[in-house]
Amino acid sequence: MGLGVDELAQVAANEADWDARAPLHAASSFYERPAEFWFADYEWDDLGELDGRDVVHLQCHLGTETIAFARRGARTTGLDLSARSLDEARRIARVADVGIDYVHANVYDAVEALGGRQFDVVYTGKGALCYLPDLPKWAEVVSRLLKPGGFVYVVEFHPLLNSLRPVGLPGESDDLVLRNDYLEGRGAIAHESTVTYTGDEVPGRNTSYEWMHGLGELVTTLAAAGLRIDSLRESEVLQWPRWPSMIQTPEGWWRLPDEAPRIPLLFALKATKV
Repeated sequence: MGLGVDELAQVAANEADWDARAPLHAASSFYERPAEFWFADYEWDDLGELDGRDVVHLQCHLGTETIAFARRGARTTGLDLSARSLDEARRIARVADVGIDYVHANVYDAVEALGGRQFDVVYTGKGALCYLPDLPKWAEVVSRLLKPGGFVYVVEFHPLLNSLRPVGLPGESDDLVLRNDYLEGRGAIAHESTVTYTGDEVPGRNTSYEWMHGLGELVTTLAAAGLRIDSLRESEVLQWPRWPSMIQTPEGWWRLPDEAPRIPLLFALKATKV
């Protein structure tokens, strides 16, 4: 894997945390939406025709988006750090009656875990990059997983979103204020929480670790790994209401009200192996 001792311990802590969260997430109403709900129209435009193509979804968790790829005719593989998440993903795939090959491995070990296979599309999205301690090593893995002419598609929460306070503290206004770093460089951020993002209480008290990655770091790292940057989109909508003031779009996603500044909440980056 090539990570340091501290990073290996932090990744192991994240694995235990996701194992604890997986059954709660699978049983929550948060994930009852159809797989296609989690995609914006521009994602399908960027991804193009998937029928008959080899697609791997890295850090796939419950395989929510993975199912949508299989339904579009792709030969689909999902890979995740958490064995409990993949247990749920396999069950969900059986219910959906789709064939998906799920592999349990750390993303840094993906090349070996997948037997050296190469893919037309490497997809990663929506809450994955923040769990990567070493972005250059990750980009090297992505490049090795891609066939020549294949592309990686990264759809993620914008670093600005991760920098803003999610909710105000007692006595504060509802104005959005910077809470966390936007830029990388300060190492792991430790989190201790008994509640996961679906609103469910997690048994015990698990510590997890996240790392900040700015857009500049991501673009430069992928380019250095031999990938050509094709597009970078920034979007003002999210799949859930991060802040109480957000309003729902006709598609069921959420954005800030009209009187608020327009800021990016998601981004989508496509880069091709040349």
